[in-house]
Amino acid sequence: MGVPAAAFMHGMHMSKTMKCLGRANGMALAVLRGAMVLLSLTAVFAVHAASLDASLLPKIQGATFEVVAAKPVDDPLTYEKPLPLDLLPFQERNDKYYSIGTAFAIGHNRYITAGHVLLAGVDSLWGQPSLRDASGHVYAIDKVEKFDLRRDFVVFSLIGDPAPAPLEVDTKPVLNQEVYAVGNALGTGVVIRDGLYTSDTPEQQDGVWKWMRFSAAASPGNSGGPLLSKEGKVIGVVLMKSANENLNYALQIGDVLNAPSGQAVIDKRVTYQLDIFSTTLSNQIKSNFALPLGLADFYSAYQKRFDDYVDAQLKEILAKDADKLFPHGDGSNRLLYGGSWMNSLPALITRNSTGDWSLNVKEGNVMSLAANGYVETGVLNHTFFLHLRRPDTLPASKLYNDPAALAEQLCKLGIFTREVGSEKIRITSLGKPLTDTVYTDQWQRRWQLRVWTMPYANAKIVTYSLPVPNGYAMLLRFALPGQSYDNTADLRTLTDFVSVGYSGTLAQWKDYLQNTALLPAGFKDIHIDIDYQHRFSYASKRLAFAFTPELQKIEPDSTLTVGTGFLPDHGKVVWDVNTLSMKASVHDPDRVHIERNVVPPNDMDDGFKSYWDKLAKRRHPYEGVAYTTDGETNIAAPAGDAASNVLYSVYYVMAGTQPQDAMKPKLDLLLKDIQLKEH
Repeated sequence: MGVPAAAFMHGMHMSKTMKCLGRANGMALAVLRGAMVLLSLTAVFAVHAASLDASLLPKIQGATFEVVAAKPVDDPLTYEKPLPLDLLPFQERNDKYYSIGTAFAIGHNRYITAGHVLLAGVDSLWGQPSLRDASGHVYAIDKVEKFDLRRDFVVFSLIGDPAPAPLEVDTKPVLNQEVYAVGNALGTGVVIRDGLYTSDTPEQQDGVWKWMRFSAAASPGNSGGPLLSKEGKVIGVVLMKSANENLNYALQIGDVLNAPSGQAVIDKRVTYQLDIFSTTLSNQIKSNFALPLGLADFYSAYQKRFDDYVDAQLKEILAKDADKLFPHGDGSNRLLYGGSWMNSLPALITRNSTGDWSLNVKEGNVMSLAANGYVETGVLNHTFFLHLRRPDTLPASKLYNDPAALAEQLCKLGIFTREVGSEKIRITSLGKPLTDTVYTDQWQRRWQLRVWTMPYANAKIVTYSLPVPNGYAMLLRFALPGQSYDNTADLRTLTDFVSVGYSGTLAQWKDYLQNTALLPAGFKDIHIDIDYQHRFSYASKRLAFAFTPELQKIEPDSTLTVGTGFLPDHGKVVWDVNTLSMKASVHDPDRVHIERNVVPPNDMDDGFKSYWDKLAKRRHPYEGVAYTTDGETNIAAPAGDAASNVLYSVYYVMAGTQPQDAMKPKLDLLLKDIQLKEH
């Protein structure tokens, strides 16, 4: 992918200072960085520790397995050219499996691996993990017998158990003894590497147990493998490495054996963030459920508990200072009383460190499409914000109703690529979405939720798309396995805090308004009548106005922007139209501009009060006298009763320097046909 992988991470983050050695999430992130490396799954068993008795090697080899996941058979993606798989080594392109970790036998049909290795199969596009022996035979997992999320281990059985001689265990290892890390390092086959058991360190959360620290090398793929004594006995389960030093970590095998049987234990501190706040929750997910369970049932039970936790965290973070959550509280006022909401690139309403709410998005590039189409991009924390201006050759009905049409435009940007060997191959189609539904936010705007899959990367593309007259306003995230619900729930919540204007040519508006099923509910009271070269009219429950070409051209390429936002309205806040601006054409800046204003609360600063005072008392620039600024001539006046709490500022703008006697008749024409329906 041609986008920073860091921005793909979801709102839920495991709190940890060490890096897991499993391959699954590491592989998916590498793919999203545009650097996926397919795995070589050789059955080579290399020995780097001369002091380990060679007679032990056959037993160690027989009891140690790769944990693998099947490569997807069907690929919904299409590419700009056939994938150059010949650039990959023979085994990489012919192996039917990805390698994601290591497991080992400790009893009759009793196997151990890291908990995070097994969890790589949750919501995975690669299917359920299996075990593969040195001869290439693959065995499906039968029952999960023990599981502990915090200690990061799982004990399970196999279907068609090959019944290897199990490894013996030593539950009382001695510090500074020689140790041997056994595992499928980097997906290149099982290797043994030597070092010392150097120390113990308390686990980070509560110090309930101690991790073993050792110096034997361990790499991605080693997770779940055995840590052996020089006698070939298991003393620990290799799990992770320190991010800051060249030491690796294992869980003592005694902690696995002494854990209660028949139970899955979920007890872990997990941080949670939502992009509208700097607030971070740090709570514990605590749950358990009975085992044994088949793998599919285990995943279902685990996923439900994490999904419930996500829901609880969302509820809790939104409940914090609920009386100050936008649009409530004094911190919202600067935004509510601060002017137009006309941004074409969707922006997120976020709270800063002072408690004030403001529009926030880091704008990126504008990328051109055919036939006057383009995409504006932005990013904020974990979310991508997009504004798609549809090509003139793409009808609105097709774009809104055919998800392939949207995906095709996104693919044209070149942001989706697949790396094969030394080449990056552009993806030209995402295929049929896994999900295609409509979600209505609390402001009654209708978003199209679509989720596409990228099986080769084991990732999903989650999008919420809001139809606007010239295309779409979009939120987008990438979800790794197990993160789909989290990302979807986060984005669903963020839709309530998105601001975007509705803009397009009059021709685009005509097309847009015909798609009534996707219009915001707030538009049901709005009537726009377009009669090219004759008359334009707008009517809502708040305002009505009309004009003819005597004031300004009315052509298919005249551009109408309807600023929609969150309006103070008799003690409450509603989503509605507060600004209308219509340019004569894309290339002609002459325009009508009408904006709703509300008397600011007494506690607002002097700038707001001064603005209202100028408007109410018809002081400059609202006294109907033309003035020039930024190469344009403006003339403005208020519409409404000065004693009212609501006034509309009415502008007419022309390019260049224009005399008063050219501007005043234009303003008078506009004011003559304005009707205010609110007080």
